[in-house]
Amino acid sequence: MIPRRALAAALLSAPALAQGCAGTLYLTIDTGWSREAEMIAEVLRRRGVVATLFVANERTHRGDRQLEESWAPFWRARAAEGHVFASHTWRHWYFRGDPTPGRVRYASRQGEGAETLDGAALCAELLRPVETLRQLVPGARILPLWRAPGGIVTPGALRLAAACGLRHQGWSRNGFLGDELDSAVHPNDALLRRGLANTRPDEVLVMHWGVRSRREPFGLVFDRLLEGLLGRGFCFAPLPEEGIA
Repeated sequence: MIPRRALAAALLSAPALAQGCAGTLYLTIDTGWSREAEMIAEVLRRRGVVATLFVANERTHRGDRQLEESWAPFWRARAAEGHVFASHTWRHWYFRGDPTPGRVRYASRQGEGAETLDGAALCAELLRPVETLRQLVPGARILPLWRAPGGIVTPGALRLAAACGLRHQGWSRNGFLGDELDSAVHPNDALLRRGLANTRPDEVLVMHWGVRSRREPFGLVFDRLLEGLLGRGFCFAPLPEEGIA
């Protein structure tokens, strides 16, 4: 049974049911430092916006990791609000090439190591985060989608993931909200103006629950961004199971 609050959020965001909708937007949120996670979640709840949440077992500002039991209450609350989930890999390493057919190079940016994955190992890497999430949140709706860290893929990674039944989902041309950028060069007000001016119907937007390196947290202007986009008549919806090309 779908929780009443989740059903209400889905109905509010469904483009087919929204009257006067100027276009649909697909907000996606990747895991990360998660310093502003509760702030961002409160804005989503108050604005009635549902998103697609790509999960990885990244380290957070609390010293734990995003898919440990300590984060279960956070994910349960998001599922109850109608948000849906997809894989962002387990270790959040980066794909670095296809050394031989059927194998892909996978490496850490933090010097934790590097591996060459075959099809079975890549499937395990992509399925582990959503399987772990399902243990934490048995009622979570999980899409057959995945997103590579940084959106960086290789032809081999795409083929191997497709064999696991997973389709890669990036973001659209104007969908990068810029919360990973240096705030000294790209302050919040500039990102807000750009997001409001450049967003078009059917954009797949991407942001994070907080980025460690950003001195001026993007979460501080997130409410103003949603206010402006909703004011323009946009509706928000989770990604469809087949993704958005």
